[in-house]
Amino acid sequence: MRIDFASRKQAILAGVTLLVLADVVLAAYSWQSSSDPRTPQQLLAQESLQLKMLQADIDRAQKIRAQIPNIQKDCDQFERSLFPASSGYSSVTSELDAIARKAGIQLEGKSFKESEIAKRNLTEVAMDATVSGDYKNVVEFLNGIQRSNSMYEIDSLNLASENVNKGPSGVIKVAVHLKTYFRSNA
Repeated sequence: MRIDFASRKQAILAGVTLLVLADVVLAAYSWQSSSDPRTPQQLLAQESLQLKMLQADIDRAQKIRAQIPNIQKDCDQFERSLFPASSGYSSVTSELDAIARKAGIQLEGKSFKESEIAKRNLTEVAMDATVSGDYKNVVEFLNGIQRSNSMYEIDSLNLASENVNKGPSGVIKVAVHLKTYFRSNA
């Protein structure tokens, strides 16, 4: 009979433990469900808001799709505005020389490095040069580049080294690294 009482005691303890666990799980579920909006009006409002957000995304995507032909036309027009590769170097050199003359500075040591842009029929041309002049004239040169109808991207400006004993005072040398693009003949 003792064995029977011990097994009953264990069964009762297991049953009580299961009931306590079930009670904890139900309490957690009840707490979670009471914090969520569950009334039909709240659910309708939440789903209506989600529908409006999705509709706004669809409208924005349709607007973008409608603008693609204009964007493509603008891109093609931009590419046509680039110098052709056959005459690009002379065009860039003459334009930058004219901007430098107008700004009253000297443009020296021009060097070019080109790299093809895959699948775009474009060539990126990096140019390094040194400009010498007073501060105001260097700024005028940079503004001239910025206002040019041609596409120039100034990558960096560095104060170039200058021997102290050479040249008039107030003259600065600036190393300019810029990029432009040529359209390929293809």
